[in-house]
Amino acid sequence: MRNTTIERVVEPELIDALPATDPLAIRTRRDLRRVNAWMGNPKIMARALRQAFPRNPPGRIAEIGAGDGELLLRVARLLKWSNLKATLVDRHDLLRPESRAQFGQMGWEVRPVKSDVFDWLQKPPAGMDAIAANLFLHHFTNERLRELFRAAARTARVFIAVEPRRTPPCLFFSRLLWFIGCHPVTRHDAVVSVQAGFDGRELSALWPDNADWDLTEQPARFASHLFVAQRRG
Repeated sequence: MRNTTIERVVEPELIDALPATDPLAIRTRRDLRRVNAWMGNPKIMARALRQAFPRNPPGRIAEIGAGDGELLLRVARLLKWSNLKATLVDRHDLLRPESRAQFGQMGWEVRPVKSDVFDWLQKPPAGMDAIAANLFLHHFTNERLRELFRAAARTARVFIAVEPRRTPPCLFFSRLLWFIGCHPVTRHDAVVSVQAGFDGRELSALWPDNADWDLTEQPARFASHLFVAQRRG
């Protein structure tokens, strides 16, 4: 398969139209845990956080578009950091009691915030060290991403995103999720996600300030795209 350019297209995903308690939404969230593991996104995120904070762990971290918090929980297990305060920002409060308890056992204090991410970024908690996003940015047009990045740059000193990579091989394999038992809703949304994903330096071009930030953007493993913005000094 030749690695040619695919035009970025942002379209609604089926899960976005489902109530959080709909059985199809619950099944899709379960599928997404499997897809994240297959893509290696918890390991990618954990590695990026270690590199961003090589000496001392952050005190406060927020995940935007956090869903049920399972991605950050897997990241926490890999990092083995403690005494962190984590904010899970999502339109729905999906954090399960057992997940909260597992965070607590590792020394993480977790607080879910039911909010639109753009509303939350207008008045975020003070002293936020890092903002993380996993399979979230691709939902937005470039103009909305510029708006999100402007607010994020005012809020935290590190921003890390793991997104779908928009290449022909990734698009091809997004159509094969039936092989790992994913539901039709998940399979539909996977194709839409890749078509709205990123390649090259597209996210870096949208970041509002290149002078005071170090920007890293690169492929990660087979199907993921990693973007890291870290304030200098």
